[in-house]
Amino acid sequence: MLYKEWGPSKMYKVMCDCGCDEHSHTVDIEADDAGITVTTYTTQKTNYWSLTRWHLIWTLLTKGYVEYEASICMSRQQALNYATTLKSAIKDVEEFRNKNV
Repeated sequence: MLYKEWGPSKMYKVMCDCGCDEHSHTVDIEADDAGITVTTYTTQKTNYWSLTRWHLIWTLLTKGYVEYEASICMSRQQALNYATTLKSAIKDVEEFRNKNV
């Protein structure tokens, strides 16, 4: 569903079938002088109970980052809707950019 819109940018909130906000992600489609960018935002979580606090700290100190993973599961229809919405949003922001250049 369309979450926010600012001329050359459209932001969509993609919800899970269960309706839980923890399973959602946000997609931002933006047009600028460099072209079109599509950015996906998710809330990352870790299974902190499987690692000790010291292990996380050590990983952060030695690697400079801690790895997290997110997954998005879609039904066939959701995936088709997702693709159609992306195509439509890219076209819209591209047209807006071209009109305002």
